[in-house]
Amino acid sequence: MSGEAEEAGDFLELVARLQSEDPRLTGIQAALVAAVRTGVASDSRTFARRLGLAHALVLRELNALAEQGAIRIEGRDARTMRTRYSLAS
Repeated sequence: MSGEAEEAGDFLELVARLQSEDPRLTGIQAALVAAVRTGVASDSRTFARRLGLAHALVLRELNALAEQGAIRIEGRDARTMRTRYSLAS
């Protein structure tokens, strides 16, 4: 197995584990948490691009996570709507 495929497998395992720990999380929400935990992405545009998702969809899920208190919004670019986020304490 190549390193990239192994990393992808590890990432998907983490997403599945997060969803099993908190069934309220959607797949995208769990992936957002996993991405910031593993350093894959800590902003919405990078996450959307790396996972091939629409940025608007990512923003919706990110805002839902912020409302739940799971993540903290660190900043937003008003022009591009790129949103930087981190795990809540």
